[in-house]
Amino acid sequence: MNKPLEPAKQTEIRLIYLLPNLLTVAAICAGLTAVRFGYEGNFEMAVQLVLAASILDGLDGRLARLMNRSTAVGAELDSLADFLNFGVAPVLILHSWALNEVSRAGWIAVLFYAICCVLRLARFNVSSRLQTDKPSSDFFVGVPSPAGAILVMLPMVISFAVTDLPATPPIFIAFYTCLIGLLMISRMPTYSFKDMTIHRANAKYFLLGTAILAAALLTYLWATLALLTFAYISCLVWAHRTYRKSKTTEG
Repeated sequence: MNKPLEPAKQTEIRLIYLLPNLLTVAAICAGLTAVRFGYEGNFEMAVQLVLAASILDGLDGRLARLMNRSTAVGAELDSLADFLNFGVAPVLILHSWALNEVSRAGWIAVLFYAICCVLRLARFNVSSRLQTDKPSSDFFVGVPSPAGAILVMLPMVISFAVTDLPATPPIFIAFYTCLIGLLMISRMPTYSFKDMTIHRANAKYFLLGTAILAAALLTYLWATLALLTFAYISCLVWAHRTYRKSKTTEG
């Protein structure tokens, strides 16, 4: 005689513990809506939504670790959100903005960048699982996908900041898109800023600088974002030199 099935145990969870996943879902909504605005021709709003998705991406993981609520589901959701927000949305917006003028080469560039991004994320996920017991490094391998998304949209940001510039040739944008894709899957060392520290005495200057930067972004968004992107490119060059010197010293 079959035994009656026992009712499943009811488990409750505090709603605040869902906040990291809610931020990830909000980032997905921002990325999808960015694609919509891109194909409607509202390119500034589309880029702003990708930027919002990158901010939410930076918050959800850190919040989960602070709350000690990191889960396997949250990690997978975050990775899928990264592919959508930084591997798909930026190049579809670029395609609507300029790459559709060179239809075949433009679409090849879209596919190339998206595949590079998913390969970058897959490599990062595998290395994260294999290095759980190792100390975190000061460097990433390759350009992270959020940074790649901002870099690939740089021609759009420059056009928003300086409106009287001549139009960038679409074929150049296609080659530039492929270049950023290659940087993501390269072995190029890039700075990991998550463990960056400052002296306690300099904390007030850091807070002041952050306030000035926030004011600049709110007042002169595109010019400030372009300058920050060029500063990040300089950091890529400096990281490469620093990494090579450290390896030479160790050798």
